Amino acid sequence: MPIAKRMDDDDLLRYSRHILLEEFGIEGQVRVSASHALVIGAGGLGSPVALYLAGAGVGRITLVDDDEVDLTNLQRQIAHTASRVGQAKVQSAAVAMGEINPTILVRTHVRRADAALLEELVPHADVVIDCCDNFATRQLVNQACVRHGKPLVAGAAIRFDGQLSVYDTRDTASPCYACLFPPDAHFEETRCAVLGVFAPVVGTIGVLQAGEALKLLAGIGEPLAGRLLMFDGRSASFDTLRVSRDPACPVCGQRHTTHDATPG
Repeated sequence: MPIAKRMDDDDLLRYSRHILLEEFGIEGQVRVSASHALVIGAGGLGSPVALYLAGAGVGRITLVDDDEVDLTNLQRQIAHTASRVGQAKVQSAAVAMGEINPTILVRTHVRRADAALLEELVPHADVVIDCCDNFATRQLVNQACVRHGKPLVAGAAIRFDGQLSVYDTRDTASPCYACLFPPDAHFEETRCAVLGVFAPVVGTIGVLQAGEALKLLAGIGEPLAGRLLMFDGRSASFDTLRVSRDPACPVCGQRHTTHDATPG
């Protein structure tokens, strides 16, 4: 993580509510301002993630999405507006982020997060936030994060249900995404366009993803690693499952038998 520039009076004012937090303080804000977050997906989950990371002053944010803003997105994808229908989602989100915080650097990639692009981007990120909507991309993102030792904050939402976890294989006890959802498993793809989604559920999971990412970047709190958080929007209830690393995992199993890595 590069060294952040010295905070000026405007920075101290802008981020004062974080700085006032004893656990966060100036040190945490300096770490956040020096960090680089990679966000995969600029839709329902990616919108609140991008806006909160921008507001919190994450110094560099890279957005990846190959889709354009559609009228049906506006029910839940809060980074976009009716005036930007037809615009690339990453570009629309970058506009919204710049209006909140013009001091940060936002880079955009109007393309699908394939293996080649992830291999280019993931090594330079301090945290990766997976906000995509398909199983194949989630697996590719997880594989890249494991390969390069980067913490992954992954969320998903459909209908009234959402889930969230942090996968940080720098900790040898922490599972990766594939430990819970094996790459060769046959999951039926569930899309909002077919089954629908309750807009506040997407927002809830996205906001929690942003929180987990900021905790990792600031070096505060207890990350959600080793726990799967599930949210039921019908009853506004949360459940948490303890999850363990699979020693036979085809993605992270071999890495842990050859590397003795610890969080840093």
